[in-house]
Amino acid sequence: MTALRPETFPLPPAGPTAQDGTSPDARTRVHPAGPVVTELRLSAFASHRGAAFPIGPVTLFGGPGGSGKSSALRAYEALARLGGGDPLDEVFPDPAACVPEGAAADAQGRRGFRIGCTADGPAGPVRLDVAVQAEPTLRIVGERLTGGGETLLTTALRDPGRATVQAAWHTAGAVPVTRAPLPDDRLGTALLPLRVAGRTEGQLRVLAAAEQMVVALRSVFACEPQPQRMRAPVPAGDGRLRRGCDNLAAVLERTHTQCAQRHARLVAAAHAGCAGTVTALGVERLPDGSLRGVLGRGGGRATPAGRLGDGELRYLALALVLLTGPGVLAVDAAGEVPSAMQTLTVLADGLDRDLDGRQLRELLSLALSIGAAGHLRLVGTVSEPGAVRARETPGVTLVDLGL
Repeated sequence: MTALRPETFPLPPAGPTAQDGTSPDARTRVHPAGPVVTELRLSAFASHRGAAFPIGPVTLFGGPGGSGKSSALRAYEALARLGGGDPLDEVFPDPAACVPEGAAADAQGRRGFRIGCTADGPAGPVRLDVAVQAEPTLRIVGERLTGGGETLLTTALRDPGRATVQAAWHTAGAVPVTRAPLPDDRLGTALLPLRVAGRTEGQLRVLAAAEQMVVALRSVFACEPQPQRMRAPVPAGDGRLRRGCDNLAAVLERTHTQCAQRHARLVAAAHAGCAGTVTALGVERLPDGSLRGVLGRGGGRATPAGRLGDGELRYLALALVLLTGPGVLAVDAAGEVPSAMQTLTVLADGLDRDLDGRQLRELLSLALSIGAAGHLRLVGTVSEPGAVRARETPGVTLVDLGL
């Protein structure tokens, strides 16, 4: 099949480009339950050019401010949202900020960026590369899905006056390639299961690759605990943890009543990472019906969670995220795939923010322990990669952007 080339911002060539991290063999130690992203590519995105990063069971991007660690997570989350079917303008509300600094516009005033990833699973390694025009109009101008040495899907902008791209996908039947227009504000890979009949061997390969990529991308929870919003009481009944973890107390009530084993592990984690003795975690129902978290201290003593320091609240929220799953987290997992065949990826920008070394060590140990079953992966950023390297934590892939 001859690949269609985008009109602008050409996609990088297919092929292995992974850069090894601190623990390049970490990815082989855990067998994921379902498809997972194993490489993130930032061909031209923000401060990154020609970059490819390994993604293991626990991956940490480290480096000083401005090194691009947060933008790497931003690109990962953007791919996840596109894989979930979100429109382009919602995924990139400020697309100009994603264009590499110093990138000049072409004769038509067009500038853009390129991102991509590789997802491993039953269909083998599948690569997705996306070229996005940021100016003058936000649109996807090129996309390529490859697997098994074949180009399975390409899209290209053929008529700038139309809000579509020309797509071509592998058929391997009487007609070797199927061509059709697709909207330029949606990821074509996410639309393929609705467009491909699955009658020929080639169509089945396309569907398997597209579904693998979509499942790997959709099972993502971006977590940004906000301690200042976690101190106030919250309404009862809001039992799905939100991105900012501000409804922590309501989720604690749910885990206490519905997830006894995991709640016990959360109590143990709180004891390991919070000051003083922690014997229980629960909630107190206030006269107005709202809830606030409470830490049991033994001997009948208790501490309202709102009195904890920022680091302790962030630690507690992150431990809760690692110990729960899609049924408790506000994540758009692939509903048509059984949870036992999915692997949740937690994105945590500023993982070590306000945490001391002991708390970070406990969280990494918890992530590795929970992830050993293949149902959880953690991708985060840290400001002090040297501290992580000094601990020599086996199984952690450290990508030091400051080197």
